[in-house]
Amino acid sequence: MRLSNQGVTTRVTAARLTLLHTPAPRSAVGYVGVAVRVGARDEAPDDFGLAHFVEHTIFKGTLRRRAWHIINRMEAVGGELNAYTTKEETVIYSAFPGNNPRRAAELIADLVANSQFPAAELDKEREVVADEIDSYLDTPSEAVYDDFEDLMFAGSSLGHNILGTRQALEGFDSDHCRRYLHRWYVPRNMVVFYAGSMSAERVFAILEQAFAQVDGAAPQRPAQSVPDYRPFEVHKPIDSHQAHTIMGARVGAIGNPDGDATALLTNILGGPGMNSLLNVSLREHRGLVYNVEASTGIFSDCGALAIYYGCDPDDNLRCADLVRRTIEDVANGLISPRRLEMAKKQYLGQIVVANENLESRVLTNARGQLLLGHVRTTRQALDRIQAITAADISRLAATLLPLSRLTLGPQ
Repeated sequence: MRLSNQGVTTRVTAARLTLLHTPAPRSAVGYVGVAVRVGARDEAPDDFGLAHFVEHTIFKGTLRRRAWHIINRMEAVGGELNAYTTKEETVIYSAFPGNNPRRAAELIADLVANSQFPAAELDKEREVVADEIDSYLDTPSEAVYDDFEDLMFAGSSLGHNILGTRQALEGFDSDHCRRYLHRWYVPRNMVVFYAGSMSAERVFAILEQAFAQVDGAAPQRPAQSVPDYRPFEVHKPIDSHQAHTIMGARVGAIGNPDGDATALLTNILGGPGMNSLLNVSLREHRGLVYNVEASTGIFSDCGALAIYYGCDPDDNLRCADLVRRTIEDVANGLISPRRLEMAKKQYLGQIVVANENLESRVLTNARGQLLLGHVRTTRQALDRIQAITAADISRLAATLLPLSRLTLGPQ
């Protein structure tokens, strides 16, 4: 069975494994990888951090290869291996000179099907992950995001850190990791993806052959729900000369009708442009912050919009008030139709530029296929953004109020 979507093509194998081809005819680089529908929110309390730990240690040895052979397999031809874990997905992939998709596919399939998680290698990597946890906690501008999500999604499986804890790490042994792999890394729970200049027919033949060794029944996913959201204001004292604050609120899930308008509103408020409303208000006009930014974390059943700034502790309440007033102004019609068209033009340009990054494009396509069951083309995204009205932006800004606030900083 094959479906085509303006150049992006999928095939579902007899084992119910989805294969995804993103064409890049002029690219000298190729990408092969697997996106697995499992992440931190699928962990039991005793296993917090397991998804991330398996992502780290899946490279440490298979039935056929030792850790050194795994590392060297792609690097020997100038390629590399990468991986990351989120709340809802784990991705393992390789970037390589364009004529090596078979090498990459065979290696990644071996990792997925045959990783053994040798005890000695786990002990070494355990220390690496522990150091990562400590490093993250030592960086409040990053840690504040996880603390904010813990509060925003309290009482749900989304409300805990992806990295886990040192205590949980000690309980992850070889059998534990192998059981996890065999439960979740199965055809019906994965998308195998390729991007590059090779045709879909040739790539699908390579991928299907390489991943034929991967089997297993569809995993039974525990029922998941997110309690109703209640705004909060929390201050956590830390030893820091600066206050690190996130303000925000719940927004819709991936694929919801307001998703594009939410993304545009986020860009207007605190996108990468120096002309974002909050950057102009807090930094350019008043010099209160070095950095202020808005972002969204969007999941399969809910999402959150977060606004971060770091400032002198004495300026924190003033900054928070300016953030609230800015959103109130947007809710009250600050973004006129003419101003909205300018914001759309800027945002659409950012999308076009980002789409030129093949790695970013194929990972976005894989996530869409994994979580939504389809890939949305750039053309579809552009059309939906063009349809957004000033009234949509005002309405969505109003839904953010009242804002929650979390601050990590001095007493």
